[in-house]
Amino acid sequence: MSKKNKGLKADPQSIQESKKYDSPIFSREYIIDFFTQQDAPQSVNQLCKAFQYEKDDNKIALKRRLKAMVRDGQLIRNRNKTYCLMSSKDLIKGRVISHPDGFGFLVPEKGGEDYFLFNKQMRKVFHNDVVEARFIGYDRKNKQEATIVNVVERNTTQIVGRFLWEDGKAYVEADHKRITHRLIVPKNQINNAQEGQIVVAQVTSQPDFHQQPVGEIIEVLGDHMAPGLEIEVAMRSNDIPHLWPEEVEQELNKIGDCIAKSELEHRKDYRHLDFVTIDGEDARDFDDAVYCHKTAKGWRLYVAIADVSSYVSLKSALNTEAQSRGTSVYFPDNVIPMLPEKLSNGLCSLKPDVDRLVVVCEILFDDAGEVVRTSFHNGVICSSARLIYDQVYQIIKKDFVINDEKLAFLSAHLKNLYQLYQLLWKKREFNGAINFDSQETRIVFSEDRKIQKIVPVVRNEAHLLIEVFMIAANIAASNYLIKKRIPALYRIHMGPSVKKLEDLRVFLAEFGLDLSGGANPEPRDYAKLLVKIKNRDDRHLIETVLLRSLSQAVYNPENQGHFGLALESYCHFTSPIRRFPDLIVHRGIKHAIAKQKADSYAYNNDELNHIAELCSQAERRADDATRDAVSWLKCEYMMDRIGEQYQGIVTGVASFGLFIQLNDIFVEGFVHITALPKDYYNFDPIHQRLIGQSSSTTFRLSDVVTIEVLAVNIDEKKIDFALIEYNQRKKSRKNKSNSSPWPKKKAKPSDKKKRKSKKPNQLK
Repeated sequence: MSKKNKGLKADPQSIQESKKYDSPIFSREYIIDFFTQQDAPQSVNQLCKAFQYEKDDNKIALKRRLKAMVRDGQLIRNRNKTYCLMSSKDLIKGRVISHPDGFGFLVPEKGGEDYFLFNKQMRKVFHNDVVEARFIGYDRKNKQEATIVNVVERNTTQIVGRFLWEDGKAYVEADHKRITHRLIVPKNQINNAQEGQIVVAQVTSQPDFHQQPVGEIIEVLGDHMAPGLEIEVAMRSNDIPHLWPEEVEQELNKIGDCIAKSELEHRKDYRHLDFVTIDGEDARDFDDAVYCHKTAKGWRLYVAIADVSSYVSLKSALNTEAQSRGTSVYFPDNVIPMLPEKLSNGLCSLKPDVDRLVVVCEILFDDAGEVVRTSFHNGVICSSARLIYDQVYQIIKKDFVINDEKLAFLSAHLKNLYQLYQLLWKKREFNGAINFDSQETRIVFSEDRKIQKIVPVVRNEAHLLIEVFMIAANIAASNYLIKKRIPALYRIHMGPSVKKLEDLRVFLAEFGLDLSGGANPEPRDYAKLLVKIKNRDDRHLIETVLLRSLSQAVYNPENQGHFGLALESYCHFTSPIRRFPDLIVHRGIKHAIAKQKADSYAYNNDELNHIAELCSQAERRADDATRDAVSWLKCEYMMDRIGEQYQGIVTGVASFGLFIQLNDIFVEGFVHITALPKDYYNFDPIHQRLIGQSSSTTFRLSDVVTIEVLAVNIDEKKIDFALIEYNQRKKSRKNKSNSSPWPKKKAKPSDKKKRKSKKPNQLK
């Protein structure tokens, strides 16, 4: 090789190339590295000379490789038949989002519409890799398409899944549904794993066009379906940080077990007020406490929040780890905390009858519920009681005989809280906040940690009371930071996009409904419609479609308002023990309390942009992990119920079938389109329904059906149902607002009675 090219790294793929070809040539990675050091385009002859290729076989192979690299957008061939790298200015950098069916999407780093990636493109990357890609055109649905040119960042280094054998070859089938590659494991890298076990494998060779990824088994987590394994797998599959670094342990050892008197200096003393915490029965960390009293012209509310920032300094290992975790992750009967237990369940937790450092938000309301003024203070409290929602609800709403002396004393304070809550709730409704009626569930375990039952979580006015007060404190925090011009992380929630709004209006028209507000509906327009449909039988269907028309809330340093809460600004302040954005907001507030200048604040806008993205990703990651664990447990719960019949409701409609949630046991499964009554079904995404082409039988959201449990697959976390009975709804022909895209046919007589369908064939 010439002296000019001595700076090149050794070819990382040389061994693989020599195994695949009799006359091996340099890999794509090496060729790209070579071109980065060239000042001018290179001809084939120049490349052969630089690579010292003298054989014709090498030259022919090089031409083929160069042609393939041009095809895939890695190189450009100009009119002079010479080659050069594509300019980085012409490339789109972004993150790969994989689909379980093998294709994927490129989410541009600079924002904008996603790009579709074909299955072939996805062969060389894992989900969440960062790549550079080239725009190649539009598909039949006018969606942007791209081809991957270069992998910038590999983000999958370990894979969790089942260890299996097939045709004498060992591999790991990933538990993460978005990792569709099989990880090949050489026989000398199995490390005593047994077939069927759940393992952790280190990726030793990343995927490319020509080969599957290769790895080594580094840990056996346990046998398939072992109790408690679902959390371990969900945690590892979703890259949830769960081990505390040595540096964190060292910092914890330097923190005392109680509050020193010196830490109380220069703090406002609130220990004479009867603050209480109100949480769920199984709550372990208490980061908020409340108290209020009547004033001459209104009410004064105190919301005390754990002062986590006093223990977690900006440049500490604790802060680095908290930022990495982003949020606590809540699994059934378990939690992976954002902060170590010494802080989350100890010094920061607002336990009763002990002094705790807090940041207190004081809000003065007039008799109409309008905010007169707010202030923030570094304080100290001593909580009077740890109360639970049901307990508080009994006291404030019912004729409840209080035998506990302390509770009897606190009942007057609780009723003060309730009166203020009623005032603020009316104000919230007047402002047009959107209130969706969602159903949460809780898993009850037996002694051997198997699901005993799944029960609904009933929300009462004690839940709403705390929710309203926390929202009030979050609004106050947001306004305070804006007033002080301190950079902050806002919780933003955007309204519906133009496309979603168009689809929503078409859907509503079929039900004789309309969303007011024209091209720019406000939250109150949604709220009015929710009130209008409150007593309709199809309320859940309409609510679901309304909810899906809205975007997901995220963190952003740019204040863009919160559509769902009908607020011009909003941030998260009330949960710094379990959410990193709240800790950032606390630091901003304390910076302002100390009367320091805004331009000396620790974070700038670029840093907050980075943290906002990390926190939004961590939130989604935590949701995915929790969902995976719950799905595993529910599959395990249903394995003994194959063949049993249940009534359920359609909660999702796709081109390939129906998602059904069973009544009473709150388990969701799937009816494949081939298991529906025999017909050819058209999918109408706007109206969220499947329509039989011959029979006009329609399946849509909120339909009530009877199913039989057909099969359970824990590995894929899927439950298959067979349809037994259903409401035989015919597609409407009379409604002029019906915008169905299919040709109209003569209406058939409808059978108003429910009838049993023929038992569908089992899924292949």
